[in-house]
Amino acid sequence: MKLNWKWIISITATLAIWGAGIYSYFYIKENIPERLPTKSSIILADKNKEVEETSPVLKEIIHDVQKLVVKIELPDGSLGSGFLFNDKGDVITNAHVVANAKDVTVKTADSRELQGTVIGISDETDVALVRVAGLAGTEPLKLAKNRKAEVGDEVLALGTPLGLENTVTTGIISGNDRDLDIAPFHYEDVYQISAPIAPGNSGGPLIDSKTGEVLGVNSAGTEVGSIGFSIPVSNFLNLVEGWAANPLTTLPSIAMGDDGGYATASEEEQFSIEDQARYLVNYFYESLDYGDYVTAYALLGSNWQTKTSYETFRKGYINTEAVTVDDIMTSASGEQVTATAFITAEETKDGDTTYSKYKVTYQIGYENNQMKILTGEGKTIK
Repeated sequence: MKLNWKWIISITATLAIWGAGIYSYFYIKENIPERLPTKSSIILADKNKEVEETSPVLKEIIHDVQKLVVKIELPDGSLGSGFLFNDKGDVITNAHVVANAKDVTVKTADSRELQGTVIGISDETDVALVRVAGLAGTEPLKLAKNRKAEVGDEVLALGTPLGLENTVTTGIISGNDRDLDIAPFHYEDVYQISAPIAPGNSGGPLIDSKTGEVLGVNSAGTEVGSIGFSIPVSNFLNLVEGWAANPLTTLPSIAMGDDGGYATASEEEQFSIEDQARYLVNYFYESLDYGDYVTAYALLGSNWQTKTSYETFRKGYINTEAVTVDDIMTSASGEQVTATAFITAEETKDGDTTYSKYKVTYQIGYENNQMKILTGEGKTIK
């Protein structure tokens, strides 16, 4: 049989190439990584970049948390705060806010008025739980269950959303493991914070300004100085989880003391209708600024919503990248307010970014005891 030397040469060359490839693979695998600058540092850099890009900024945290902080109103007119704890619609607040009450009214940041029932309250720890059926299914705030804050940690103290500009105060954890007695409650191992607990903050959450997690419930303040006290999550978590699983059928009677060391619900600051209107307009544009069109649309009156569908409303702002409220002027007439706002909008069109200034005028009033933006008109200004 005559040998085909061309085939023999071809096969030999192929085997040689494969052999060289296999040798190169194992050589690179065994030797090259040792010569590279630490492989893990490259991966870590990518991870750090991802964390940095996705970490929420302070304004975003405030906006997200505010939507889950509520105003609690009792039949006698006294007021306080609370925040959503789970997807059952349960709201954590202070016991002194809802003491000796069963049914309460809860108002949300988007001006919804809902009914709540006290399903748990302690006569020792200043904590209570209110079930609000209208909030069931809403994603709650995240609690820092497995850690405690340390001295120097930056925090936010939030009160009722309709407490206007004074609902958010910033500060740090200025002390740990503080004990105090304000009849009838004993506060043990609580946070001391430099963010003051002003009237209307009682029952609101203490927020880690870096993560947005709830560190505690704001409960007490002092008459003088920027000092507040907040009960850590670990001090009341078992209580509220127990009430959520098995609501109390009989609530204990609580004899409230006369100590003025903290802001009681009845000491809630009173804000004018013009103050509330300014807050509403700011909140409307803040929602648009974060692309939260659902919340912004919910602040409009029923007639406006009837004439403008949500899809049309959203489409009108889809090219708006950012909104800054430069100034707001208000004038009240009875139960209605005329609010004139001057805004700067960053907008995109065909890939180009432009900055435009607008003058917008809103009529603001009440619908079913909820403040709404009833009508509005605007024009471009230079």
